[in-house]
Amino acid sequence: MAYESGSLDATLAAAAGQDLALMAELRSALVDSAERQLDLLRRARCDGNWQVAAMRLKGLAASFHAEELLEAAEAALNAVPGEPGAVREIEQAIARLGWRAPAQA
Repeated sequence: MAYESGSLDATLAAAAGQDLALMAELRSALVDSAERQLDLLRRARCDGNWQVAAMRLKGLAASFHAEELLEAAEAALNAVPGEPGAVREIEQAIARLGWRAPAQA
């Protein structure tokens, strides 16, 4: 399984320092929140609900610097409610947000 790296890891490290438990908790909070918004996207049947869930997901991704999730959320904003490709992109981006042990110095 591939994991998202780069800006997200830097953001988590800046917030948690050397505290690996806190870093894991922050990553878990991101994934949990993203999954809640994904659930709302799946259930959206109108443009308004779809747009709200996609915007929340985009904001969440931006706050953590989760670039792949941010791009998937932006794509969802341009898709019609229930678009399977948009949902699949977000599912895959969330799956790649799993725990990644930081490099040891």
